Amino acid sequence: MQYILLSITLWFSFVGFTSANETLIKASVLDEQNNPIKNATIHFNGNELKSSANGYFEFVAPKNKQTTLKISKKNYYDRVHTFNHTELHDTKEKRLPFVLVAKKNKRVMLAFGGDTMMARRYYKPHFDHPVLIKDESQLEDSKAILSHVKPYLEIADFSIVNLESQIAHNEPEERAKKFVTFYSKPKMLEALKWAGIDYVTLGNNHTYDYLDEGLDSTLLALNKVNLPFSGAGFTEEDALAPYLTEINHSNFAMLGYVGWQGSSKIKQTANASQGGAAFGSMENIVDSVKNAANLNHFPIIQYHGSLEYTSEPTGVTEQRLKSAIDNGAVLAIAHHPHVTQGIELYNNRLIAYSMGNFVFDQYFSSTQQSYLLYVWLDNDKLHRAEIVPLYIKGYKPTPAVGNERNSILKRVSALSAKRNTLVENFLGHGVIQPQSNNQTSESLHSLDISKDSVHALTTNWQKTIHQVKTPNEQIKYRLGSNLINGSSFDSFDWFSTEDLGFSFDKDNTSLTSPGYKSPHALSLKVKNQTMFGMKYFRRVYKASNPVTFKTHLKTKENITVNVYWQGRKSRQKLFDAFENSPKHLISSLKLMSKDEWQKIEVDFNSPRIGYRSYRVLIEIEAKDSQVFLDNFSLIEWQSAFQIGEVPNNFNNETRIATHIGFNQTSNTPVEIAFK
Repeated sequence: MQYILLSITLWFSFVGFTSANETLIKASVLDEQNNPIKNATIHFNGNELKSSANGYFEFVAPKNKQTTLKISKKNYYDRVHTFNHTELHDTKEKRLPFVLVAKKNKRVMLAFGGDTMMARRYYKPHFDHPVLIKDESQLEDSKAILSHVKPYLEIADFSIVNLESQIAHNEPEERAKKFVTFYSKPKMLEALKWAGIDYVTLGNNHTYDYLDEGLDSTLLALNKVNLPFSGAGFTEEDALAPYLTEINHSNFAMLGYVGWQGSSKIKQTANASQGGAAFGSMENIVDSVKNAANLNHFPIIQYHGSLEYTSEPTGVTEQRLKSAIDNGAVLAIAHHPHVTQGIELYNNRLIAYSMGNFVFDQYFSSTQQSYLLYVWLDNDKLHRAEIVPLYIKGYKPTPAVGNERNSILKRVSALSAKRNTLVENFLGHGVIQPQSNNQTSESLHSLDISKDSVHALTTNWQKTIHQVKTPNEQIKYRLGSNLINGSSFDSFDWFSTEDLGFSFDKDNTSLTSPGYKSPHALSLKVKNQTMFGMKYFRRVYKASNPVTFKTHLKTKENITVNVYWQGRKSRQKLFDAFENSPKHLISSLKLMSKDEWQKIEVDFNSPRIGYRSYRVLIEIEAKDSQVFLDNFSLIEWQSAFQIGEVPNNFNNETRIATHIGFNQTSNTPVEIAFK
């Protein structure tokens, strides 16, 4: 009897009394054949549950908070997922299927992260940002940076990142003659191991930043903490040598390369007269892959190449990666662009062209959206791959949710579809199955444009727009993407990390609920005037291009809102631009006191050539008022207004569009087909 009462008490404590701030979520644990898994352990927000005999479980998702679930069962790989409340609330009528991958002999689960360093602004931040790594607490602080992705890394058999920094206690005396050099403190390596990293590749353009002295201190530090590596050395032979390892009774050879030798001033690759990174020439890649295969090890290559901030790999990168596969590599992973690119199944072996950043201090928006890549291999055969979206929030990798998740997966899915590789939706992760192709069914979505002409495309990230049916030919449409991360403020205070993308008066700004059709908004106390806007200049943008600034405000007093753009010229220093660049008035609008949200929507053109980057700011003028702000967005249009059901100029940018805009509103809905 006591056991029954205890069970009932536990049941009601988890699911019995949901309030308006909670949502009851139904879920199940399944294997890959959709068979239920009973007695799986589910950890979420400090609670623990077991799945029933039919694999079912239920949990309560709190409003205005994230929910992270870890699901474990003996003889299966653990699974970790993070959601915001809106994502879970939208699925409350469904039973979410958490699929576990079975462990078996010679099956391995690999986890890959992108470009990684803890240098520069981690110790000496810009502006008023907090110091993330203090000298007196280096290890503790370095672990804190990785704490939110540790659960995702440690569930893999073998986790890997690209170490794009030399390691030294202090900056080495001699520096390579290049514009940007990195060195990170040795405690970073201990933190990487603590978080679950098992190996690093050194085949990149920052492995020789401080010449032989820096390379020597890097290799000594790696050996001291017993963190394996390859891709660099003091001779060409050492640099090209693989790291050989056994994972779950399968033998693998880890190879790393950089795609170019360096400039005329300084070489960055190992040769007869100096150390450095392994040069990933076609000849070197083919020979080293063949040599590794001849050692009865499955070669996995990592290649650092292509161009920064681009959507597609260069032809050289693509050919070298495919040649590696042709000559025996079982998997090819690339990096360097600092932004995400597509994934391709080539001869049923996976090529990831860029995962973006993993731990990096780049502050402009396009570099803050990335992903972890899980790959399950059965010997040399691809069993499954999975994309875990990441948002680099305040220079810390965190699980991406909401709009950030949607934007990341939309981009990777669309760029992969061009390569006939299908990315399927699996509870907010992207899944690629072997023999996957780009055959998808069509789905229809009805869009109400009666009150608003600009809409976010928050559904069907795994599909692209196939048709747009407007009520008549007078209504035209265009496609675009939001250039500002964190626009909705829904995860503004999550993961104990500041969202560093906005400039505002911290003493007079706070998070409030609810927002405009969302859980959160910002509350600004305005006396006379206050400025709010993008903290940084947007570096990756199209010059002389139509853009729309859009936000929603609610005010208790009459206010004036002035919208500005400010640019940084091509040769202008960053802080000089912040302090001295003129603010160009786009529009001045008056808002009346209303107890409802009011829209501000302003069209203008981005700066012409001559500017390196720009940002948007608003100035709010009021005698003494509380103003609520939400959905602070800057939408760059990737196509002109057009008529016709099938979008034209269907380039990369329109395929990954996150917004659709219309030249006028209509009481008749627009029908959008995704495929």
